[in-house]
Amino acid sequence: MAALAGVSQSTVSRALAGDPVVSEPTRTRVLAAARELNYYVDENAARLRTGRTGTLAVVVISRDGEDHKDVNPFYFSLLGAICAAASSRGHETLVSFQDAADTLFGRYEEQRKADGLIVIGTTANRTAWNYFRELGEGGAHIVYWGSPFDEQLDWIRADNEGGARLATGHLIANGYRRIACITSDHSPQRQFKERYDGYVARMTEEGLPTRAVEIDETLPREEQGRKAVAELIASGEAFDAIFVVCDQIALGVLLELHERGLAVPGQVGVVGFDGIRSGGYAIPPLTSVEPDFQSAGTMLVDKLLMQIAGQPNAERRVRVRLVPRASSKGPGQLP
Repeated sequence: MAALAGVSQSTVSRALAGDPVVSEPTRTRVLAAARELNYYVDENAARLRTGRTGTLAVVVISRDGEDHKDVNPFYFSLLGAICAAASSRGHETLVSFQDAADTLFGRYEEQRKADGLIVIGTTANRTAWNYFRELGEGGAHIVYWGSPFDEQLDWIRADNEGGARLATGHLIANGYRRIACITSDHSPQRQFKERYDGYVARMTEEGLPTRAVEIDETLPREEQGRKAVAELIASGEAFDAIFVVCDQIALGVLLELHERGLAVPGQVGVVGFDGIRSGGYAIPPLTSVEPDFQSAGTMLVDKLLMQIAGQPNAERRVRVRLVPRASSKGPGQLP
């Protein structure tokens, strides 16, 4: 098989084991050679030999008491990408939704249920994040999507600042000048601060004034957007566009603007961030900054596998792209 694939025997072993050190083109050649030779890995024997389960656990953290149907759909997209990436690396996934303090569980390695753990979900549940941070500090193999803490955790995050610059620059290019930002300076969601910083940087480059509107973290996301818009209007400060640091909040913004008789995009342009599918079905469809979900899933899985193998992995940021839709059309673009 090694000769057919044009690689060494050790590379064949690594490729079949899903080792992230092996490049994707090389892995593809090895798998093609295996199929041609009708070779199949004896999974049970491999697990006994390596001491690995061949399974990765994924925990989705939600707010304490939150119904799972109300979890931010962004995390379902990310979860799908993680499971697909793990499968392409020859690993199964074990998924758990967790919220309440007395039901938190992450000792998958100790119980031989998984070789490591990926944690995603809201950072508003600080109790859960403290629990998983302590597990990681105790030696468990854990990789996180985002982090409410400083840099001590092994995390992956979207290019939040770069994405915010894209969103703000898009609004500016479409003729908007009085652009407010609905965000939070105190949220445990560190990405909100990064996105606000990107907005400020881009506005400053153009010599335009910034305006931050704080969300009320005690409310559900859509209600946060509605309340923030109500406060912005009540302030009497003129605005012609809004950059919102989260799509779920942006959906509330669209509802409130509609109910107040402010046309989007005729009077106000709106851009969100996260690329959730429901944004494309809003009225009008929501322009958003979308992370590359496939890359995000692959980076999380590869970072965890390399951590398990004791190998360094410095990758941390997932590329993003702007998805322009009707909510941000400029005055000159309207029919």
